[in-house]
Order: sequence, then structure tokens, then C-alpha cells
Amino acid sequence: MDFKNYITIVEDYPKEGIRFKDITTLMQDGEVYKKAIDEMAAFAKEKKADIIVGPEARGFVVGCPIAYSLGKGFIPVRKAGKLPREVISVDYGLEYGKDSLTIHRDAIQKGQRVMITDDLLATGGTIEATIKMVEQLGGEVAGIAFMIELGYLDGREKLKGYDIFSLMKYE
Repeated sequence: MDFKNYITIVEDYPKEGIRFKDITTLMQDGEVYKKAIDEMAAFAKEKKADIIVGPEARGFVVGCPIAYSLGKGFIPVRKAGKLPREVISVDYGLEYGKDSLTIHRDAIQKGQRVMITDDLLATGGTIEATIKMVEQLGGEVAGIAFMIELGYLDGREKLKGYDIFSLMKYE
């Protein structure tokens, strides 16, 4: 299936010169959304993932249904101040500054095989920060799955050495 047929390109959003890839039109079509999740879940199953991790917020709309379909747990990665228990955090760079991501300190058990999921691989900063936290907690990154990869932003370079699956790629 060519999932790109279900992605809406929004010109000049969120700023001039950006061609935003909107996954909500894919998600609106139940059969297509299911097929996308099923393909990503198959990758997680192939990699023998014990648990699924996804950064907020769009990582939730990908990771939660994958976890559900496999009967696995889901661990949210959130911005600072959003998780209620003890957390670890990692700072990461943004285009204009930096931000911080957190995960519950007790979320991952040593040796667990973790599948990281998100809607989009752009520069790789968010996923790189997520990997650092997973590994700091003793988890093993079994793979990383995205709906969309923007190849022209070279995010894959930051993720060398990890198995990456993308449903669709824009060059």
C-alpha cells in the first residue's frame, strides 16, 4: 500500500518554506490506519520487543495501538513536569534552543527489549534523547519504527547502529 496517498502536505506550516506532512488524514481512514499500525507492529514483533516506548504526543498515536495489538505495555516519554513519579531526563537540542524529555525511573527493566515508535523521523533529536533514557535504565533498543521519514534531514545519521523501520520516506 502506498501510504503517501493518505498524507496531506500542508504548505508553509508551521512557517514559510515548510511542507508539513499531516498524518491525521491517514488516521481518519480506519482501514489505512490499521494497516499502517499492523505493519509497524509486525516489525516490533519481528524484533521481539518486550515493551513499546513513544515520545509525546504523536508517538502515543503510533505506539499505543502497536502495544495494544501485540499485547505489550506502553511507556510514555514526556516533556519535563508531565510525569507524576520519579523520572530521569535528557536535554536535547531544538532548532532554537533546547528542551528536556523524561521517563519514569522504574518504567524499563534491565535487559528489556524496547521498540521506540514515533510518527516522524526528522532530525532525530527526540529519538536520540529517548534512546539515551532507555539505555540509561538498562533497556536494549530492539528497533525504532516511524510512519514517516524525512530523508533530506539526515535524522537516520544520529541513529546509526539501530534497526529503523519507516512506512514511507520523503527525499
